[in-house]
Amino acid sequence: MPSPSTNFGSLTVRPPQTASGQRIGILGGSFNPPHEGHRNLSLMALKTLELDRIWWLVTPGNPIKSHDGLVSLKERLKTCEAVSAHPKIDVTGFEAALPTNYTADTLRFLKMRFRNVDFVWLMGADNLASFHKWQKWRTIFHTLPIAVFDRPGYRLKALSSPAAQTFQKARVTNGHSIRLAHLAPPAWQFITMPLSHLSSTELRKNSF
Repeated sequence: MPSPSTNFGSLTVRPPQTASGQRIGILGGSFNPPHEGHRNLSLMALKTLELDRIWWLVTPGNPIKSHDGLVSLKERLKTCEAVSAHPKIDVTGFEAALPTNYTADTLRFLKMRFRNVDFVWLMGADNLASFHKWQKWRTIFHTLPIAVFDRPGYRLKALSSPAAQTFQKARVTNGHSIRLAHLAPPAWQFITMPLSHLSSTELRKNSF
């Protein structure tokens, strides 16, 4: 496989438009399917972190999960547009144009393409609980600030996870929420919010 940097300057890679100085949250995932939990997390991030925009980064497919039952990227993008329904949420599938589907490489692309934009990686507590299984997970912590949002049944698992313990000293308090996007990584915060029991996995099970 070619280096991810091969297409970093290619015009075929088309993220949403942005402007210098903006603060943008990146919520990545397969969104198979998207649901109100994704939207609620995004709205909380916009408010708590005082972000200018949220990008739903719809991935071609999670490299550490089975692709059985994975709806086409085109259909997932369409559904995400309908579910997000907010002027500050942009739905994008630009990762499909990169020669990689690993988050660490995608974030490196964003840092190279948009040098004057402050990005924050957004994820649920369920992802933090298993984050140590992701490729180059330590690199991700050193690439962008990270905001972790509470999920039912995952708070203790997330905060006691190998990733949380490894970067324990980089955790910032809630009083620094509006500054998180400007902090030099590694920097991460655990954010409590009204909990939603919705999950893409359960929605897929219930659709059959």
